[in-house]
Amino acid sequence: MNASTGDTPAVPADMRKFLTLLLGSVGVVYGDIGTSPLYAFREALRPFVEDGVSAEEVIGLISLMVWTLTTIVTFKYVLFLLRADNDGEGGTLSLLALLMKKTGRYMPVLFFAGIIGAALFIGDAMITPALSVMSAVEGLKLVTPVLGDYVLPISAVIMILLFMVQSRGTAAVSKFFGPITVVWFLALAWGGLLHISDDYQILNALNPLNAIWFITHAGFVGLIVLGAVFLTVTGAEALYADLGHFGRKPIQAAWFILVFPALALNYLGQGAYVLANPAAVENPFYLMYPDWALLPIVLLATAATIIASQAVITGAFSLARQAVHLGFLPRLQITFTSETNTGQIYVPAVNMLLFVGVMVLIFTFGDSESLATAYGISVTGAMVVTTLMCVQYLRSVWGWSAVTSALVLLPLLTLEVIFLCANLLKIHDGGWVPVLLALAIMVVMWTWRKGSLILRQKTARNDVPLEMFIKSIERKSDHAPVSVPGTAVFLTSVPDTTPAVLLHNIKHNHVLHEQNVILTVTTADVPYVSDAQRVKMTRLSERFLRLEVSFGFMDDQNVSRALALCKKAGFKFEIMQTSFYLGRRNIISDPKSGLPGWQDKLYIATAGIGIDPSAYFRLPANRVVEIGEQVVI
Repeated sequence: MNASTGDTPAVPADMRKFLTLLLGSVGVVYGDIGTSPLYAFREALRPFVEDGVSAEEVIGLISLMVWTLTTIVTFKYVLFLLRADNDGEGGTLSLLALLMKKTGRYMPVLFFAGIIGAALFIGDAMITPALSVMSAVEGLKLVTPVLGDYVLPISAVIMILLFMVQSRGTAAVSKFFGPITVVWFLALAWGGLLHISDDYQILNALNPLNAIWFITHAGFVGLIVLGAVFLTVTGAEALYADLGHFGRKPIQAAWFILVFPALALNYLGQGAYVLANPAAVENPFYLMYPDWALLPIVLLATAATIIASQAVITGAFSLARQAVHLGFLPRLQITFTSETNTGQIYVPAVNMLLFVGVMVLIFTFGDSESLATAYGISVTGAMVVTTLMCVQYLRSVWGWSAVTSALVLLPLLTLEVIFLCANLLKIHDGGWVPVLLALAIMVVMWTWRKGSLILRQKTARNDVPLEMFIKSIERKSDHAPVSVPGTAVFLTSVPDTTPAVLLHNIKHNHVLHEQNVILTVTTADVPYVSDAQRVKMTRLSERFLRLEVSFGFMDDQNVSRALALCKKAGFKFEIMQTSFYLGRRNIISDPKSGLPGWQDKLYIATAGIGIDPSAYFRLPANRVVEIGEQVVI
């Protein structure tokens, strides 16, 4: 209490903002990793069940889980990778953009590493909702066996509802994500504390030597078990991907204050419970809670898994937007579902892809046990890719030598490669699913990038230098086009050449506007571009103006809003007297294009899912003129 006024001291604004971000990060960033206790220890125990689980094996497994969390999540992600930001943004593609900016050249190795990491993340975004929700709903079988037959239908209904609400945005419910997930982590800690006293031997798991002992003595079975142990760190990539939404310090604070202690306590509690009750290996997570708390825990777990699913879906939307802006995918329809938070977006094509993938996984695998075997490959693969890219980050950004960078990250890379090999052993037992998903997405991205390059090269053969065109068109002659009032804006990707749509307009309509703007939209290698740096204008002649509009790869590419900035810079125009000219290309397959026939068709099909540029760039619909042309590729 304040002695002079009797009022409670107000919380400083900075502290309120920090606490809000911390609470939000618990719900979004840690939602996925927070659901791992539902199935990770259970799956790790499975290979030992037939011969009976020994105390050394239980302690060794829990030690592996705790120290995997410590090594990979704490050291790699929380303490190191959160500092490897691209102007505050994180994630595989953000790191790729940063490295390409720092190296100053196109590097195929970096490019393929980026698209592999992105493709594996999309695969992870399909498996996470299916696995986590089924794991939670399966707890209903312990409440009453009658509900066992309804696990699949209930899981499917939850997924249908979850994907249906994406188009409406999550602003209304996201404010509950943090508090619900906080309660979930407190429930995890409570469950662990209830049972650590069952057998204090489990505290030996805090000694990393027990983890090493397990690896060296478990043999081939131990290598298989490592795949399940790695399930403890699924969702760690979200730490890095959501850096821009919450910032480094709130994410770090949430991990050390709440998330890591709760996870460690829960795993220790599960281990102690199994040591005291060997029959609990069937489902140690749910069985360690009192009967009266079982139904509330099942409902809370279901809510937590829905939140975890929402987090990876949102992450997939964000990654797709980055991929579009960086040229890895065609322009997709992107809807902003919040007027204040640009991170809340909806991408219909990605939403449908994820929904179909999740439903296929649910009904193909049938239960979380079968699906868990397929889970680890996508996660470990993405982590290995990120670590490899970090080697280049240390060299390019921090200025370390190649030898020093490799030596620092070699222990971590070795550990992750071991985990990857352990998961690859399950390739025949469902592990092929994430590999196939990632491969398909990677091929699409590679095809789009390569096809777009070939298309630019082919169209460049007919390019007319802009300076030459302006000089020729402004000469007085009998064949000069008729001058008409108003402003014409011609969109082009190459600012120094005459837009094809401008040439076609003169050829077919024989007119030229009083003001002509050659507009180029570029995506910078930074997340956001300030309004002060948004627009660059160059006067080419009395009637021609070059306008370059820059957006960050996380920006809403709203050209109409950007053009409003031009008025402040001295370019006067009336929007109702302005026409926007776009070229619509009809791509025709050519077997001699340089692409194999199947890839040629894939590129054309991929182009078909892209949206109209006028919608993508937010141009006024009633002011757009489209002129078509056929391009053979």
